Order: sequence, then C-alpha cells, then structure tokens
Amino acid sequence: MKRRATARARRARQKRSRSCPNPTTPPPLPPEALCAPISAADFDFATTETLEPLGDWLGQDRGIGVMRMAAAMEQGDFNAFVMGNPGSGRHRIARAILSDAASRRPCPDDWVYVNNFETPHKPVAIALPPGDAERFRKAMEGLIDDLASDIPALFESEDYQTRRRAIEEGFASAHEAAMSAVFEEARARKVAILRTPMGFTFAGLDGDEAMTKERYEALPEKDREALDTAMEETQEKLSEVLRALPKQQKAHRREVEELNSGLARQGVDAAIAEVREAFAGQEAVLDHLDRVRDHLIENADIFLQRPEGEKAGPFPPAATRQANLAEFQPYAVNVMVSNCVEERAAPVVVEDLPTLENLIGRIEYASQMGTLVTNFTKIKPGALHRANGGYLVLDALRVLSEPMAWDGLKRCLRTGEIPIYSAGERLGLISTVSLTPDPVPLKVRVILIGERKHYYLLSALDPDFPQLFKLEADFDDHLALADDSRAGYARLISGLASRVGTRPLEAGAVAGLIRESLRATGDAERLTLNTGFLTDFIHEADFWAGERKAPHIAAADIDTVAAARERRAGRLRELSQEAITRGTMLIDTEGTRTGQINALSVLRLGGHMFGRPSRLTARVRPGTGKLVDIERETELGGPIHSKGMLILQGYLAATYATTAPMSLWASLVFEQSYGGVDGDSASAAELIALLSALAEAPIDQSLAITGSVNQFGDIQAIGGVNEKIEGFFDICAARGLTGSQGVLIPAANVKNLCLRQRVIDAVAEGRFRIVPMAAVADGLAALTGMTPGKRGADGSFAEGSLNARVEARLTEFADIRRRFAREARNGSAEQS
Repeated sequence: MKRRATARARRARQKRSRSCPNPTTPPPLPPEALCAPISAADFDFATTETLEPLGDWLGQDRGIGVMRMAAAMEQGDFNAFVMGNPGSGRHRIARAILSDAASRRPCPDDWVYVNNFETPHKPVAIALPPGDAERFRKAMEGLIDDLASDIPALFESEDYQTRRRAIEEGFASAHEAAMSAVFEEARARKVAILRTPMGFTFAGLDGDEAMTKERYEALPEKDREALDTAMEETQEKLSEVLRALPKQQKAHRREVEELNSGLARQGVDAAIAEVREAFAGQEAVLDHLDRVRDHLIENADIFLQRPEGEKAGPFPPAATRQANLAEFQPYAVNVMVSNCVEERAAPVVVEDLPTLENLIGRIEYASQMGTLVTNFTKIKPGALHRANGGYLVLDALRVLSEPMAWDGLKRCLRTGEIPIYSAGERLGLISTVSLTPDPVPLKVRVILIGERKHYYLLSALDPDFPQLFKLEADFDDHLALADDSRAGYARLISGLASRVGTRPLEAGAVAGLIRESLRATGDAERLTLNTGFLTDFIHEADFWAGERKAPHIAAADIDTVAAARERRAGRLRELSQEAITRGTMLIDTEGTRTGQINALSVLRLGGHMFGRPSRLTARVRPGTGKLVDIERETELGGPIHSKGMLILQGYLAATYATTAPMSLWASLVFEQSYGGVDGDSASAAELIALLSALAEAPIDQSLAITGSVNQFGDIQAIGGVNEKIEGFFDICAARGLTGSQGVLIPAANVKNLCLRQRVIDAVAEGRFRIVPMAAVADGLAALTGMTPGKRGADGSFAEGSLNARVEARLTEFADIRRRFAREARNGSAEQS
C-alpha cells in the first residue's frame, strides 16, 4: 500500500510540473551569434588586385624570430626544428628566411678529391677558394693534355736522338771491343770461336778454317795439349766478357733512364710551372702538384703509348686530348663542391629525398671482369657537401623514414665532418675493397621541418636531439580575429591569389573565405594560418569563376566551393542521414520519452567531418550502486568515454541522497551503435538521461544535446560543435522543421559557432533554435520542462523539483536495499 501511494504521489507531481511553465530554461541564441559578422562592407577595396602584398608573414612572429636567430647564429649546435601543421607555409617561409640570410654570408670554399699516390684507397680532400675547383680541374686536364703532346715531342727531338744514339753506340762499341779482343787473341793462338744456336763453341784453327776432328786427332799429343790449353783459356776469357755484359747492360739502362728522366723532368717542370703559378699561395694544391710531378716523372712512359695501347718506343705520335683516358685518371681532380663566385652567397640546399647516400655522399663502383672496382673519381657528393658553409633544409619525417639517415646526420653534426660510407659497409654486407676518403670538415645549419608530435617524440626518445637541435620554431595554426587582422588577412589572401596566378577576389569573396577560415579552425574568433587550405580554396573558386567567365572571384564562387566540397565527401553522411529518415536508425525528433535522449557525435573520415545524432537510453532499478556502461562492458568505449562515465558517477553520488548508501543499478547505452565510441562529449546527455529515468521525467525528443560535464555539474566545451548542430538540423529539416526543434550546446562553445547559412536562416525564421547551457540544470530545464531545483536551508531540494524527485527515488532505492538486507539477515537467522 505504501509503494502504491508513493507512485501516485510521484505521478501527480509530474502532472503539475508539466502544466507549469519553466522560467529557468535558458533563452536560445539570436541569429547574429551563430557566425562571425563578416561582410564585404568590412573592407575598403573592390577586389584584391588593388591591395599591397604583405611585407612579412602574418601571425608567425614567434616562429620567424626563431628562424632568423638560427640563420644568424654561428655556433654549430644551434640547429632548428620548425614545427607546425602541414600547409602552414613552413617550407616556403624557411626557404625565404634562409635565402635572405645566405645573401649576407660569404660564399664557402670549394672542395675536391685528388689521388693519394702513396695510399690510393685514402683519397685526399682539398679546400679551394670559391670558384677555384673547376679552375683546378681544368688546369690539371690541360697539364695532362700538354704533357701528352710535349713529352713525345721531346723524345722525338734531334737532341734526344743524338744523345740516345751516343749511349747506344758507346754501349755497343765497348761490348764489341771486348769481344774483338777475345776473338783476335783466339786467332793468334790458333783457336776458332764458332757461334751456334746453343752458344759459343771452340775448335783448333787450320789456316782460315776450323780444324776437323781427323786433323785434330792427327796432331802430335804435345800440340793437342797446347791447343786444348789455348781453347780453355780462350773460353774463360770469353766467359768473363759475357759475364760482364749484364752489368754493362744495367749501366746502359740506367744511363738511358737518366736521360729519359732528365728529359721528362724538363718537360714536366716546364708544364707544371704554369699550374703552380696559377695556384700560388694555396699550400694544399702545391703539395699535391709536387706529388703529381714526382709520379709523372717516374711514369713518363705512359705518354709514349699508341692509341691501341702498344708501346711506341721513343717516337710515339703526338697526342691532343688525353686527360680522360684511364691511364691518366690518377692525375684527375674530382670536384665535389663548386660554388659560383659571382653569386657571393652561402648555399641553401633543400633535400627532398634524404637517404643516407643523398646526405653524406656515396662511392660508385664499376664492373670489370666480374669484379667491382672503384677509385677516387667515383666519389659523389651529398647534400651536406653542397650545403657546407650554408643551410640545409630537411623534412623530419622523411629523414626518420630512411634507413640510417638520421644516425648519419647526427654523426656528422656531432663530429663536425662528413665521412663517406654506405649502409652496406656499416652492416657488414659488402666485402668489396672500397675507399676511405678524407672526411670533409662540416659547418652547416640544419633546419628540420616536421609536425609537433615528431619534435616531442624526438625530445623524449633521442638524447642526442636536444643537444643538436637547440632551437624550436613553433608556427602558429591560428590568428585572433580582430579589426586590424581582417585587413592583414585580406592582404594575405591577395598575396596567395597573386602567387598562384588566379583571378583577384572581390571583397565579398574575401569575406566568404574568411568565414570558411573561421570554420576550418572551429572557432569564430580564430583565423586559420593554413595557407595550403586557403590556396586550395582559391584555386577551386577560380575554377568556378572561370566557368562563369567572370573576371573576378565572387562570394557566390566561395559558397559553391564549400557546397561542392561537402557534396564530394558527403556520401557517407548522406547514407547516415538516409538511414535515420527511413527509420532504419531510430531517432525521434518530436514527442517526449523518459530515459531517452538525442546525443550528438561527430565522425571524421579523411579530411571531412560530419555530425549525426545517436539515441542514448538509460534504465534504472534498485541495486548496489553499480552504473553499467554497456559500451565499456563490450569494449566499444574508449578511455576518455570511460573517464566521462566515472565523472558522471562522482556527480551523482555527491549530489543526491548523500546520507544513504548509493543503491542504484543503472545501464546506459548508445542504441544501434556497432563501432567504437570515445570522447566525453556525451557525458551531459548520459547524465540527463539517467536523471530522467530516476525522476521519471520525460525528455523532449525535438532537442539534441552535446557537452561534457564535470563533477560539479558544470557543462564543458566540446569539439565539432558546428558539425554536430548541422547534423541534427539536416535530420529535422528532412522531416520538416516545427520551430520546437533545436540543439543544446555548452555555453563555452558559443564562440566556436560558424554555422552554414541554412541553419542561420532557419533560426532567424524561428524554425530552429540553439540553446546554450552552462550547467546540468540548464539542460534539465530545457529538456524536461521542469525546474531542476536547489537545496534549501534545510538541506532538501525544493518540493516538486526534478532534483527532489531524483533524490526521493534514490532514497526509495536505499530503503528497498536496507529492507532487502534486513529480510535476508532474518532469513539466515531462522535457518540457523
């Protein structure tokens, strides 16, 4: 009987509450509060072609100041990380600032690699004044070409031939004299010396003929012994002459070599003197020329070869262009960096593909007879070589994505030099004999461009990063909307249109583009500084202006672009709305229902966002204080959504029936939700649905709500407010606007409103409303039509208020729980 009386009293209170107007409901927003009031009348120009371009970059003072500091500092480890969102113009601004700074810095040295004649696998790096690298290379090529003509000419000269003949004749005459003496003595002693294919043989002499065997045997024994003795002595003397021949030949060769060397020295010294004079005062070059001179004199015979490679002896044909032949490669000059002295500026290098080889250089190989070979002329420079003495701009993500590139870059910056190696060598995957070139000293300012997450991850995970990149240039994403910023923003738009070569924009088009800029930021008080977004919008508007054959971009073209973009990306949005209008997804836009509310969410697919309503329901009964979040229980809810549910529990437990244990069992769920749910923007809707179920107070289904709640019941700002409002508006418009429909949003989000004109027009005509709420009480009043109620001096809520009904229901649940516990104890006692 007591339960039935309580239920009748509650129904009576509900009836009285619905019959009385609620003065606590917040008023809806006027149309002018739904979007920033920007129009063509705010500007004093007809088209942007009359505007002067900006002298600097709008709204990026912080980042530009850091960039200029990085460009001007001399210390090596003050490299900069430029962070910001893609499209903010970071690359273009960085290049412009660095180019300006580079124009005031001296042109850096040239660098070349030359052969190391003592250890060829360690090429020597030489620094030269700007512009001298190519001059040195051409001078060495000219030297070789000159020697290829001069040295053969010297060896063809009459002087050389006379001196060479004298040496040859002296050697021949000395040898012939020694041989003639032996032969004359042998003839005097009646000994014949005979030449055979096997060498010399000896016999007795019978007149002018060699003695036959019969004649020799017929000699008396005494004469035979004397003849044998004479032949043995003659043989010994001939052997002495022949044994002396190699020594004489060696002396002959030495004499010829001295003659050739002296002649080659004469030619080389005469030719190389011009090169030494051209590079006087450059010690590294002069030292290399000394080594080249010695090597050329020792190997002058390479100039005495025929084109086919055959030895031409001392009289080869004259040569003209020989410097590119393989045999003359040791004397070549490999130019790594050649700076144009006329430019008189430091280099600014942008490396779009920062692989390890593209950063530090590489060593190329050629296949010969199945073997990979290389030499110092196959050393190729990297971006660090080209940027040495200036600035290097790199994309952070690309550097981090390339194997070993980040490690190689840090090593160069840390050591102050550029070693050349390959990833295969570092990993031990290549066994081919390679080179170890001299590392080039490095002095460069590196500018890394990336997103903020890249900077913070590197700062947290790489201990070398803060030591090497001590400056962070953080580019702003937004610019505060003010009277002076509007004029500057118009000039920014004018400059972008001029730079990309589109039609000028009319003042109305500028106003429309500013509204789109505000919408892109999701804030009616902030303009986007994403120049990529603005440029793309101008391009598309220019296309539609061209379709109209108009000379200028008009406001209608901006509206056309916005509509076209929504249509291009709107297939899923349209399918979602169709599912609701056809009744597949259950969403009410009229009537009332207890424990049911229209919560708003936003979906981001690619670069497009759209809002849609979801039915959120709550059911309650007596329990042990458990609040069941079905999304969390099924692991469809994210951590932020779960946090919002816990905050909701904290508010509920601290606000109602604080003198009794929480004796509630409740379940909350997004109906027909089959994917993940995250975020706390539905926590206000969840709390109001739960309070509706507890108070048995019906909720107006013509309204939708978004907002998060804290433990004190304050409504907090959320994201995507424009898309959420428009998503519910489109559903209501498809079913027919009644004037009672609308959306409840956090009061803190009013400054974020940049709604489409269709919504603003409907609000102005009284067919739709947008209601701000600062606390849960505001939402309760608007959705239930009841007064939420506050605690009086006696500690209880006002009679008949919604909060009083919630507390009464929770107290009732607590009584039921206590009674159930008492009955359970009594039953246990009776059994025992």
